Amino acid sequence: MTYDPNNIFARILRGEIPNKTAYEDDYVLAFHDIAPQAPVHILVIPKGAYKSLHDFSAFATAQEITAFHRAIAKLVDEHELGTAGFRAIANSGLNGGQEVPHFHVHLVGGKALGAMLSKG
Repeated sequence: MTYDPNNIFARILRGEIPNKTAYEDDYVLAFHDIAPQAPVHILVIPKGAYKSLHDFSAFATAQEITAFHRAIAKLVDEHELGTAGFRAIANSGLNGGQEVPHFHVHLVGGKALGAMLSKG
């Protein structure tokens, strides 16, 4: 999978598509999912052009990696997810179910989430 600079998240980062921002700093943008699967469903994306978790982990700077994880911690605190629990999901590649070729984490919580993977 190659990075597509016209993917929806790249377009959101360029301001071409509006979003409901939950958090932003120099390295990260987080916004509410337009089709939430739980009371809290936030997409957390790096501002750099990384196509997957592997790509981000292998090539992002230490500053980008730290900022990304700190953003998740801030969102967990702001949405009071730490005590009851939450899920941070990064789908990667075709078999992992990744739909947008820009690395992102789904931060999901606010209710009991059930089994991690469907059987089948």
